[in-house]
Formats: sequence, C-alpha cells, structure tokens
Amino acid sequence: MLLLRNTCFLFIALVFLGSCGEESLPKPKAMLRLSYPEADLATYKDSCPYGFDYNDRAILESAKGCALKLDYPEMNGAIYITYKPVKDNLQSLLTDAQKLSYEHVVKADNILEQPFVNRDDRVYGMFYEVRGNAASQAQFYVTDSTEHFVTGSLYLYAKPNYDSIYPAAVYLQKDIRKIMETLKWK
Repeated sequence: MLLLRNTCFLFIALVFLGSCGEESLPKPKAMLRLSYPEADLATYKDSCPYGFDYNDRAILESAKGCALKLDYPEMNGAIYITYKPVKDNLQSLLTDAQKLSYEHVVKADNILEQPFVNRDDRVYGMFYEVRGNAASQAQFYVTDSTEHFVTGSLYLYAKPNYDSIYPAAVYLQKDIRKIMETLKWK
C-alpha cells in the first residue's frame, strides 16, 4: 500500500512538473512579402509608328501588325500591346477599348479610371486599374486622336486571387504607366 501511494505521488508530481513550461500558442499565418527590383529601362524603337521605354526585366516579343508582348517570366505575367491606325474610326476604337476594360466588371470590386494627357507629345489616353479577382488587373489606351491608337492589357497567369497577386499587379501597373509616360509617335 505504501508502494502504491508513493508511485501515485511520484506520477502526480511528474505530471505537474512535466506540464510546467511555456504555454504553446498557435502561430499566426505568415504573410509572404514580395519585393521586386527597381526597373532599369530599355527603349522600344522599331518599324512601328510608336516607341516607348519599358522595364528591361521583361522579354519583348513582337507580333504582326505592331502588336507586342512584354513577358515577365519571374512574375508569371505579361503586358499585351496592340496598335491600330485611326481612319475615321476613333469613336469605335475608343468604345472597344472602354468595353474591353469594363468586361472585367463582373469579377472586379472596382475599376478606377485615370486619364492621361501629354500635350507635348500628343499622347492622350486612359489607364484603368482593376481591383478584385478579375482576369486582368490593368488596361490602358493612348492615342494622338488623328492617326494612332494603342491599347494594352495586363494579365497574370495565376488564379485571380487579388490578395495574392496584388504586389505583382502593382509592380506591373507602374510599368504600364511608364510606357504611357514615355510613348512617342513617329
């Protein structure tokens, strides 16, 4: 009986001593911090009737009709640029560009319109920042209103989860703004 009492006491003492220590708490979910390097600029000058500066981390691919793709393999995304000449069709080109931007309204939380005007180089346009789980996070168009019309779209090759793609979208939106700011007609 004495042995049983001592064993019981020893067991209880071990349980109490073993349970002492730091309280374990669940760890909070970590947030991935993505940072991207500052852009070094390259200049696009070709036989097309426009030129601009772009991020040299992008791989420039040309297609027929002065269409371009700026591929960002590190970010799993691309900026697609198309060119169309203006031939008494400016209103339909503007309507098509605006319609393309607002096709994303179904999934978007908000679409912010930001007008762009560069009177010195005769470049006028609109930048659309698309917020939410839409397929494209940015759209833009620029024109000189008489001869040239350029549109562009940003696509990330990932499921459109806005919280996850937000850092990459913001980085590439800055690249689009740089393209708009430096675009010149030939």
